[in-house]
Amino acid sequence: MTQISSRAVRIDQNGGPEQLKLVTVMVGEPGPGEIRIRHKAVGLNYIDMYQRAGMYPLPLPLQLGMEASGVVEAVGAGVTHLQVGDRAAYASQPPGSYCEVRVMPAKCVCKLPDAISFETGAAMMLKGLTAQYLLSRTQPQGGLKAGDFVLFHAAAGGVGLIACQWAKAMGLQLIGTAGSDEKCALAKEHGAAFVINYAKEDFVARVKEITGGKGVKVVYDSVGKDTFTKSLDCVSPFGLVANFGNASGKVEPLDINVLAGKGSLYVSRPTLFTHIATRETTQAMADELFAMVTSGKVTIRIDQRFALEDVQEAHRSLEARKTTGCTILTL
Repeated sequence: MTQISSRAVRIDQNGGPEQLKLVTVMVGEPGPGEIRIRHKAVGLNYIDMYQRAGMYPLPLPLQLGMEASGVVEAVGAGVTHLQVGDRAAYASQPPGSYCEVRVMPAKCVCKLPDAISFETGAAMMLKGLTAQYLLSRTQPQGGLKAGDFVLFHAAAGGVGLIACQWAKAMGLQLIGTAGSDEKCALAKEHGAAFVINYAKEDFVARVKEITGGKGVKVVYDSVGKDTFTKSLDCVSPFGLVANFGNASGKVEPLDINVLAGKGSLYVSRPTLFTHIATRETTQAMADELFAMVTSGKVTIRIDQRFALEDVQEAHRSLEARKTTGCTILTL
């Protein structure tokens, strides 16, 4: 069996960015339902930090990374939607994208349209598919229609900037929060109808002011501990709070009776990987994402690029919330 050497980033124990080690691994041939892909660029995401730190425990040693783009080098038995030489991109489990070459399940790998660059493909899959499932599939009772208010925390991040544009295309009035005036300006530039600097303003009071006291239909919250409880005070009766990340730490346990007193609220803890559990759903969601990007309704902003060997610095920047838009590793 052919073996190919590949540089890869691995952790042997959970901890800080210093645990990220650049190693050489040997990569074999794909088995049934698998492909071998040579990466052109790799996307970074907050989930990578959670897995590295042990917040989401996984077996060790662990090769990190959930999204990338590249060229298909080999195809295993039973894989019909990809061929050798195809340009491809993915957001997928198990982790392992921080590398030059890998063998992986083909199910969540999609052909990348020629109109989308490898860098954009690597940056957009996990974050773009997340924006898609939030706005299109994680909706409050009665759904969302043009003119509705939604609140989106961390609106200047990778998912946030995509969501600002996607919401505008849907006719929604997205209220975006961020931690600085510069980040707020970035969210506004990308389609947020209103912005709130939560380092300076009480976002609950500001949301009530913007919505004439009614609140929003849904809050999309990836910040977690620092924002979740206040997010419950931002929604109208029968509204939804969807917590999809923990950038500030894990949300405290919730007394479900609180939801009654605040207006018969709904709470969800969705994850992308439930939505892309089947090949058919993955492709349908990716097709919608590709259409938004190729039409120009959504542009993917890559504000940080790091070489694979500088992955520790990349993690430090992301954790310190020094980044905007998307961050990628270049190969």
